[in-house]
Amino acid sequence: DQRCGHCKRLAPEYESAATRLKGKVPLAKVDCTANTETCNKFGVSGYPTLKIFRDGEESGDYDGPRTADGIVTTLKKQAGPSSVEIKTAEELELFINDIDGSVVGFFADSSSASQAEFTKAANAQRDNYRFGQTNSKDLLQQYQIDDEAVILFRPPKLANKFEDSIVKYTEGKFTNAKLKKFIQENIFGICPHMTEDNKDQMKNKDMLVAYYDVDYEKNPKGSNYWRNRVMLVAKKFLDAGQKLHFAVASHKSFSHDLSEFGLDSASGEVPVVAIKTTKGDKYVMHEEFTRNGKALELFLQDYFDGKLKRYLKSEPIPENNDGPVKVLVAENFDEIVNDDTKDVLIEFYAPWCGHCKSLEPKYKELGEKLAADPNIVIAKMDATANDVPSPYEVRGFPTIYFSPMGKKQSPKKYEGGREINDLLGYLKKEAKYPPAVELEDKKSKKKKGKKEEL
Repeated sequence: DQRCGHCKRLAPEYESAATRLKGKVPLAKVDCTANTETCNKFGVSGYPTLKIFRDGEESGDYDGPRTADGIVTTLKKQAGPSSVEIKTAEELELFINDIDGSVVGFFADSSSASQAEFTKAANAQRDNYRFGQTNSKDLLQQYQIDDEAVILFRPPKLANKFEDSIVKYTEGKFTNAKLKKFIQENIFGICPHMTEDNKDQMKNKDMLVAYYDVDYEKNPKGSNYWRNRVMLVAKKFLDAGQKLHFAVASHKSFSHDLSEFGLDSASGEVPVVAIKTTKGDKYVMHEEFTRNGKALELFLQDYFDGKLKRYLKSEPIPENNDGPVKVLVAENFDEIVNDDTKDVLIEFYAPWCGHCKSLEPKYKELGEKLAADPNIVIAKMDATANDVPSPYEVRGFPTIYFSPMGKKQSPKKYEGGREINDLLGYLKKEAKYPPAVELEDKKSKKKKGKKEEL
């Protein structure tokens, strides 16, 4: 659709991917405003929608990254067989010399049950990992394999002295589930290179990331120099039984993450380091990263000893907060919202959001009506400039929550209408001491006119 902003952003990336994939995977586009029938046939309702077709049949939505690099990587994995056949030592060399890790099955007998199981695993996991298989006697011999084996090759560019570059599967019989677990546990090693393409596989882990000018195309030596410093320290703690995941990432590709940690000014010459836990707690290393790894070691020691102060992205606490709607920032949230003697209604908003702007005068009027109520607080927080604390979840704007007296860890999400009467009616129902304010009379023409003016 010509008018769609996301389409305009995608267009140059899609063009670039098409050029790079020429002769391998054809990329096509359909203007749905001119070809409504085609788009309806495939159930396209939003723009842009990306779909993958195989042998003339739709094989599903494309939900990979929307950058040229991401599209190329994802489609290369989708094109051709889920597991590449490897016949010679040269082919194996070429196959494993990739920016991502590779999983290779070695089978003396191509019709074995194990090879069939390996193919099944490759089909199921082709989106995330690269698979190859071989029946070459010479290759089996080279890797001292009698009958069959699965070997995971980590990217050669990430080779280091702290861990093996090759990991052999030793869990007995091959099954899809066992292979999946084996790959997940071993593919990344101690300290992977996190990219747009693989970051989703690193989700849901307590993770330390060192952000700097990582570039394995132009500067592999410099990229590994700092990564080795991280690994040296990481290994010390991992060997002692501590639990944490590590990665290095480009400060340019992950500028959004850096701003979440208040590290926007990082030049990339020296790593900046931050930890984010699965609970959403954030910790930032403030000392400069030293070449001997000492600063990182002290930071990690304090982290494991529970001595670090959590990092909160917060606006300054307002000097005067006596208005009808209390202004919340990350630093005063706990004090105002988690006060057990108060019922609190909180609007999480974004400065650019149109729905928030139209709610603002009504929300302010609600605050004015309840200004004298000693038991109820009406509050708002800019969720783009402040960290939203757990257990609150903000996915769109505005998001409104009610935090009841005595139940501060179980706030309720407000799903009602956004007129004053809706909000007031809700508080009359939910508050421990229902407000004594009357609902507005709908018939009052004068008020209604005034509201539309706003």
